[in-house]
Amino acid sequence: MINLLHVEDDADIREIAMMALGISGEFAIIQCESGDEALSEVENSTPDVILLDMMMPGMTGLQTLQHMRKMSHLAEVPAIFMTARTQQSDVDELRAMGNVEVITKPFDPMTLSDQIKEAMAKIDA
Repeated sequence: MINLLHVEDDADIREIAMMALGISGEFAIIQCESGDEALSEVENSTPDVILLDMMMPGMTGLQTLQHMRKMSHLAEVPAIFMTARTQQSDVDELRAMGNVEVITKPFDPMTLSDQIKEAMAKIDA
């Protein structure tokens, strides 16, 4: 079972992702609607992978991950950003953080679990 932390401010996207990943039966999913909520969630837990929306009100996904990387138990946890910002320079900037991959929005719910597993494999390679 892959323990996944999903951070997304849009309730509809959280629901679609939950259904899509739940169908695969391979993920145990914890969802948070903000960076602050996610930081509280990971104080005492370590997910196998973090799936972050890039653009959220308050703290962005990038800012959230930067805070998480300061926590020793999360320093090397793979992170995957879901973003509509698909310019190569934006993608390269995210990947430069290390242990990071990018899934573009809109995403296909039918292939989301495979995309996450492929991203994790790239990060581990």
